[in-house]
Amino acid sequence: MRDEGNSSTGETMERYILSALVQNHAGVLSRVSGLFSRRGYNIDSLTVGETVDPGVSRMTIVVRGDEAILEQIQKQLEKLIEVAAVKRLDPNLAVLREIALIKVAASPESRPDIIQIANIFRARIVDVAADSLIVETTGAQSKVDGLIELLKPFGILELARTGLSALERGSLILSLI
Repeated sequence: MRDEGNSSTGETMERYILSALVQNHAGVLSRVSGLFSRRGYNIDSLTVGETVDPGVSRMTIVVRGDEAILEQIQKQLEKLIEVAAVKRLDPNLAVLREIALIKVAASPESRPDIIQIANIFRARIVDVAADSLIVETTGAQSKVDGLIELLKPFGILELARTGLSALERGSLILSLI
């Protein structure tokens, strides 16, 4: 997936999605993220959660950079003892989702408009207070971004995003074998 933005050197940066199966124990996240920070490479998003096997977690890591740096990082990840498998995901062959919770200021006058916007995005109102609503949405990053942009004029009080979670479509899988 080509990124529209440029790095400070004027080079076009690619967006890469890595999926990794790792041992589910203390310190693994630190070692994996340390590989990126030691090389001065920023992680756009990192999600981690248990798989069907409670001893294994899946990490979805989104980074921007060039092919050479990504190949080096992927090889370094594969060398870590706690990393069982690493695979670069093709965004066209994967389901990519993010969850966001958005707390929006909501006066009695603005509440119907906020609810209508949420409905258009198939988002849910998960909390109602006298002066705010919390909207939950799940979808592609562009959908989440679009909803946030439309809610900004009402006043976003708080925002929490999960980062990208991804699985390959169809019979393509990342396994321990």
